[in-house]
Amino acid sequence: MTTGRLWRLLALLFAFSLIAAACGSDSDEADGGEGQTQTQETAAPSDGGMDDDDMPDEEGDGGTSALGGAADDDVIERAVAGEEEPDEEMPDEEMPDEEMPDDEMPDEEFDRSTLEGIFAENAARRAATVKMLTEGINSGDYGIDENNMLRGPAGFEIDLNDCPADWSNTGGITGSQVRIGHTTAQSGTLAAYGAIANGWDNYLEWVNANEPIMVNGEPRELELLVKDDAYVAAQTIEFVDELIESENVFAILTLGSPNTFSVYDKINAECIPQPFVMTGHPAWGDPVNHPWTTGMQLSYSTEALLWGAWIRQNLADQLPVKVSGLVMDNDFGLSYEAGFAQWADANPDVVSEFHPIRHDPAAPTITNPMTTIRADNPDVFISMTAGAPCVQAITEAGANGLIEDIAERGGALFTPSVCKAVANYMAPAGDAADGWWIVGGGAKDTTDPTYEDEPFVKWLNENLAAGDLDPKNSLNGTGYWYGYTYVEALRIAAELPGGLNRTNFMLAVRSLSIYHPLMLDGIETELNGAQDAYFVEGSDFSQFDATAQSWNIIGDVVDVNGSSSNCAWGKDEEGKAGCR
Repeated sequence: MTTGRLWRLLALLFAFSLIAAACGSDSDEADGGEGQTQTQETAAPSDGGMDDDDMPDEEGDGGTSALGGAADDDVIERAVAGEEEPDEEMPDEEMPDEEMPDDEMPDEEFDRSTLEGIFAENAARRAATVKMLTEGINSGDYGIDENNMLRGPAGFEIDLNDCPADWSNTGGITGSQVRIGHTTAQSGTLAAYGAIANGWDNYLEWVNANEPIMVNGEPRELELLVKDDAYVAAQTIEFVDELIESENVFAILTLGSPNTFSVYDKINAECIPQPFVMTGHPAWGDPVNHPWTTGMQLSYSTEALLWGAWIRQNLADQLPVKVSGLVMDNDFGLSYEAGFAQWADANPDVVSEFHPIRHDPAAPTITNPMTTIRADNPDVFISMTAGAPCVQAITEAGANGLIEDIAERGGALFTPSVCKAVANYMAPAGDAADGWWIVGGGAKDTTDPTYEDEPFVKWLNENLAAGDLDPKNSLNGTGYWYGYTYVEALRIAAELPGGLNRTNFMLAVRSLSIYHPLMLDGIETELNGAQDAYFVEGSDFSQFDATAQSWNIIGDVVDVNGSSSNCAWGKDEEGKAGCR
């Protein structure tokens, strides 16, 4: 990567940091679930989509002035267009404090067109990471020191003195199992996401039967304990208590932003690993205050920024445009809303008005809010929801004429990255799904004809079928997307001095750098201590072809790996929640 390219990517993420600083819900909503939703349909003001007291005091200037950053609109546009900036020498003070040396990663070329080549590459990557961490542990730089502090690369540390008195580093590892707790939605309006757990468990069954995790030289089965919280945060709290107090779990994985918010303080206080949560809220990028928690997918704040950048780049002849959004009224949807509202406020030459219309996550239909949006006559519509409402948004837009109206104005309609699954969210909408856009987060849909013959996709679909799971359910395949990453970290931890335990697992997670066969080429997947807390920082821009039942990537993927600033989620002096 040229220095100019790095400058451009850093500038883009400085703009992302501004958006992340503004994102989130009010203090009550940050505490939990759907019972706190106040309205089913709420139209925000037309001056940028947020109430005046929710907006930053600084005047917008290309989306950067609140941080004093350097990313103007031209820099963002160049990043999306894939154009190079003139080479510049980066000042010494801008260089990162620490990162994994390039020579730690294998130089050998591997054949990614075969399953054997994919597995061999990641075996070599694991070995390089094990070597780096082991050397650090043996030298005393990493691992648990005499003061009971866990230290890792790039300033990562955890004070184990804060753990409960009865805490065990090998909790959840029995004589035969490594027990992993998982809360998810297998009922309710987001029930489709429950299939992710099925796919994940299917992958773990393959691992157990073929390449098991070794503990003290003996194989251990990876046991997934799944709890259906129906996407209700109060239920998540009960299940997490049960997993900790009764189920003896090694680690916990949660699905959903409000659900994860409701328990991540407790999970961190209990010193239980919570990596790769199934939500893209930026708050999970906080290795200092919540070191046991990480995200995995593209941050919703980055996604919101990329919506704006796409509009500037592709609707240049129609600017400024009016944008309407359908917003799920909880922590998840409001992070989208606040991020895009901030970008719109800072770029009035691109977005003249942003009207977010909120809906109750538990409502059976979204006809009323979509009727309101149709009457708003937007040039661009962005769906900022999840689950069944994603399909409903597309079908309602087709039925009420919104799709036709926006097409006549030369605008665009976006569905969110969390609803990329073709079989679950696009195919059920029929022809109305044709032509919709997505900032897709870089993940491959395992039912998409574009990827069905790739070796890893073909292999996992055969595994799903052998396990009596439907390979045509995209979210079964998504289980492999999460499971593959999780197991790679477990394998690294098992090879470190002391073997598999909770602290070694977190060292492995915070040092993970893999080739992920379910990510698009050009997007790196890695974490780096306390410095890089976001595993995925790149995305595709894709448009749906309803005839082919496929997402067509338009243009180059964008990747800003290693540049996202951390997000210490909390309240300011006025009690407003956001990244600090």
